[in-house]
Amino acid sequence: MYYVYVIQSLKDKGLYIGHTNDLKRRFQDHNNGQGKATKFRAPFRLVYYEACNILGDAIKREKQFKTGFGRAYLKRRLSDI
Repeated sequence: MYYVYVIQSLKDKGLYIGHTNDLKRRFQDHNNGQGKATKFRAPFRLVYYEACNILGDAIKREKQFKTGFGRAYLKRRLSDI
């Protein structure tokens, strides 16, 4: 399985959107400062994820979330961000 995920920094409340095939490990990596884009924004909380069977579908969905419409969708879907 491939996962598209959204994490929120508890430090600056900013969102990070990514994809992975091991959600638990990737989330731990972000919290341990092992990501270039998120290194100085830890700790994080997982606020949303979706599972996909095909890597290409996960990548497409990640790109959708990074658009204005995708961010608006997440804002409507997630009441606490």
